[in-house]
Amino acid sequence: MRLFIFGFVSAFVLILAGGYAYIELGLAPVATSSPPLPFERLITGMALDARVSKEAPSSSPIQPSDDVYLAGAKVYENNCAVCHGLPGQEQTAIAKGEFPKPPKLLEGKGVSDDPAGETYWKVANGIRLTGMPGFANSLSTDQMWQVSLLLANSDKLPPKVVTELQGTANPPAATPNP
Repeated sequence: MRLFIFGFVSAFVLILAGGYAYIELGLAPVATSSPPLPFERLITGMALDARVSKEAPSSSPIQPSDDVYLAGAKVYENNCAVCHGLPGQEQTAIAKGEFPKPPKLLEGKGVSDDPAGETYWKVANGIRLTGMPGFANSLSTDQMWQVSLLLANSDKLPPKVVTELQGTANPPAATPNP
């Protein structure tokens, strides 16, 4: 039994020493252009899902409407579009340099299949290790709900909201002729 315990402790110490050496020798991928660490997405995804399901509000204090969507579109344009983009617009330099890449929330399914409360939690608190900031100290509760409702319903927005979001896309700058 003593030999078994010695072997177990020795293996544990070797694993810790190997992990320390991996980090201390600069082998760990920490640049945004590096691939994720082994199991990084799995572990962080599990932790995020557990925390959000525990703390996300189950209902919105404001009801969706065209006015709420328009207000949410303005919040999105001013605070979210730099990373998550606008329909028909190329990714910004900031979005191209982030790791992990920020999802395009207004193209494809985005987060329209997520409850608004889940999106609200992410907007308010941010997500560690992703570049997603928390906006609880910079946006009002109503503004965070407006953008969350906009995103939860992004696949069925009224035409005037879609026009608002598309109208802010910056056209490419004219290139001077040589």
